[in-house]
Amino acid sequence: MHEGILRRQSARESSARTYARALPIVPVRARGLTIEGADGRRYLDCLSGAGTLALGHNHPVVLEAIRSVLDSGAPLSVLDLATPVKDAFVTELFRTLPPGLADRARVQFCGPAGTDAVEAALKLVRAATGRSGILAFTGAYHGMTAGALAASGGARDIQVARLPYPQDYRCPFGVGGRPGAEFAARWTESLLDDPKSGVPLPAGMILEPVQGEGGVIPAPDDWLRRMRRLTADRSIPLIADEVQTGVGRTGAFWAVDHSGITPDVMVLSKAIGGSLPLAVIVYRDDLDVWQPGAHAGTFRGNQLAMAAGTATLAYVRENALAERAALLGTRMLTQLAELTHQFPCVGDVRGRGLMIGLELVDPDADPATARPAPPADHPDAAPAALAPARTPPPAAPELAAAVQRECLQRGLIVELGGRHASVVRLLPPLTLSDEQATAVLDRLADAVAAAARRHQSHGPQHGPHQQRHPGPAQHTG
Repeated sequence: MHEGILRRQSARESSARTYARALPIVPVRARGLTIEGADGRRYLDCLSGAGTLALGHNHPVVLEAIRSVLDSGAPLSVLDLATPVKDAFVTELFRTLPPGLADRARVQFCGPAGTDAVEAALKLVRAATGRSGILAFTGAYHGMTAGALAASGGARDIQVARLPYPQDYRCPFGVGGRPGAEFAARWTESLLDDPKSGVPLPAGMILEPVQGEGGVIPAPDDWLRRMRRLTADRSIPLIADEVQTGVGRTGAFWAVDHSGITPDVMVLSKAIGGSLPLAVIVYRDDLDVWQPGAHAGTFRGNQLAMAAGTATLAYVRENALAERAALLGTRMLTQLAELTHQFPCVGDVRGRGLMIGLELVDPDADPATARPAPPADHPDAAPAALAPARTPPPAAPELAAAVQRECLQRGLIVELGGRHASVVRLLPPLTLSDEQATAVLDRLADAVAAAARRHQSHGPQHGPHQQRHPGPAQHTG
């Protein structure tokens, strides 16, 4: 059955399929962290439906919520009509929102996917401000529809100004840390305030508090606060895309909670549906300028998803799973950081909470090929305190793919992401136990060791800048 299903999938499904190519398994049963395939093999699932399964597979509270709706005889799809199930979901959702938003929030149910919610958010701020342009960031991933792709850098039919997103390991300014974040903030301010920048005042700014598909890059809290101030000062609505970071994933219920900011619009999907399709935007009431019917959709009334979502939100909140994710994530990051000392091919380990990434690099590349810094007396030279850091080795997507394959052979499912698909990503459920975390780390370390040995023995099969796997804008979520 296993091989037959895979053959038929290959023959009948679109060439656009992604996960199925790297993960040739046929899931038939699942519980918590574990998936069982049709071939009888068991896997530890650290993909979690691309972050959808906050409580893992088939959690009892989620199943009970779904059964309760099914047994009650309630309608399963209700467009935008009011129901007890929806009322309970909205009440629980508003209970978790950042201070300053819940008391004056409006919610719009957008349809089944996060990209639908992104489209709604972009449409909302354009209607509310009367402006058209959008500010977005390099490395962003917001979905696969036209507006979402434009904000992600994959389309050109919507006016989007691209801004630098701060990061340490591959800082676009070569300095990293607080100086790099400061340069990124100044760049944004200059773009907005320079009348000759070519960028008119935009309808909104959209950002991810942690870039997921972009390579698991947490935004510095000070930089997020800076973005909040500069958008507020210029009456630019700030849109926080919490599709993957929300519901405890990063160690706070919402990733913006780490910095204490209150965005004007929040885009929510994935985990809020408790494993079922659900997407909403939550926004300040003064932005609610839509006329009746201005934004609609047939499948925005999914009662099963709302019930599963209510159960998930409540369980995460009542059992302090966000705090648990913060503690366990810190412990896992500390242990994984040892791999950077053991294996030169592990260039960086980073993340927040249970959103973790390992960037694989080509350890044999010569870092001296980078453009040298100008002499200290050169007018373009940076101050000594801001001297450019050593350029990291090139990304190694083929090595990351090898690590993913070695993980699968050891019964561990991981995802790839990053600019060059060179980041091995971990998105385990928030219910991960200490023992399970140890098993995940052991299998990952073994996989990295095996891939590194093969790399040393045979050398890279492809050039360091070639890609064998899709980058962030080609992933689904």
